[in-house]
Amino acid sequence: MLNLFLSVSFSKSVGLSHTLCFSLALFLSAFHVVPLTRSLSVSLLPSVSSPSPVVMSSAKMTHQFPALTPEQKKELQEIAERIVAPGKGILAADESTGSMAKRFNPIGVENTEENRRRYRQLLFTADERIDSCIGGVIFFHETLYQSSDDGTVFSKLIQDRGLVVGIKVDKGVVPLAGTDGETTTQGLDGLSERCAQYKKDGADFAKWRCVLKISENTPSELAIMENANVLARYASICQQNGIVPIVEPEILPDGDHDLKRCQYISEKVLAAVYKALSDHHVYLEGTLLKPNMVTAGHSCPHKYSNEEIAMATVTALRRTVPPAVTGVTFLSGGQSEEEASINLNAINTCPLAKPWALTFSYGRALQASALNAWKGELDNEKAATEEFIKRAEANSLAAQGKYESSGSGNAAGQSLYVANHAY
Repeated sequence: MLNLFLSVSFSKSVGLSHTLCFSLALFLSAFHVVPLTRSLSVSLLPSVSSPSPVVMSSAKMTHQFPALTPEQKKELQEIAERIVAPGKGILAADESTGSMAKRFNPIGVENTEENRRRYRQLLFTADERIDSCIGGVIFFHETLYQSSDDGTVFSKLIQDRGLVVGIKVDKGVVPLAGTDGETTTQGLDGLSERCAQYKKDGADFAKWRCVLKISENTPSELAIMENANVLARYASICQQNGIVPIVEPEILPDGDHDLKRCQYISEKVLAAVYKALSDHHVYLEGTLLKPNMVTAGHSCPHKYSNEEIAMATVTALRRTVPPAVTGVTFLSGGQSEEEASINLNAINTCPLAKPWALTFSYGRALQASALNAWKGELDNEKAATEEFIKRAEANSLAAQGKYESSGSGNAAGQSLYVANHAY
């Protein structure tokens, strides 16, 4: 563009308007017919006594200042791909101390640090059968620094098995003022320093959970945008420290909404999340998404088939999640162990194109039967580990669309729904 002063002064007898004179000047200058500054003198403003020059300037394109080096991008993508390799998913063992109390109380186990360590140990020391089922394990801060009976730090034990160590980094949900009981998630302060330390201590991916709910008044636009931007900021900070972020915008199953309503809200939330991730220059190939499956509210009177749930879920993802995202690791959202496996299998056999790995990041849906078998007793540890392996193998098959249900007896068929669930 030319930053020239255009001052054309055609005689009034010519009868040309100022606008036309300006257009003519531009046309002639484009073909170098006349020098604008010498041959035309047009005042672009009505004042003839003191013309105000107009400066023509080009619109600046925004420049992307590279947030990550090619080497950093390569590392992040490789980590994400290892976690969701074919048939592999995530064991979410990141329950907080308070959440572990909710797990232990029904089976009569005291919620002490030693009991938490013993329980996590029976999961982490399961035999080699889980190595082809589990790609990564999410730790709680306490667990990352605990050790097995032989003194091996849990994070090293997991790494030595070829699995990826993850860490929960958010600080929990807090009220979002002026909304109908909605929340945002805290923990951004000091996150970069914590991520740097966790990376040194063996963690290669992280999890941050935001929570939204469906009701007559929710989710509000404020809650959607606030949580989307918090997730994007978290993801950017993680990547700067070499950690793959799991982006988790969970829509709770609380309520009586139908499947169509959940799909609509899921699409709006995911669209906002990926807009925010783009705005924050997050490298999508180095991320994982942890969404809810699209299901009706827990109190909805109509029960939908696994195929309907799968179709709604995959359709919502196809409309909102870029193909560049490495993998989608579903949360179980209070489904029973068996239901979570069946629905995951239906999602993977859904007759729609699916450009991402579609797998699991389950906590309760991998552990409920193991907890019931364990009951805190040393003699029950082997049986508890077997229950965990059984669910890991079932979900590995489901992630490949190869799972065939053998029924939902015992703990595997029991609902794991908890109203307004919090970790």
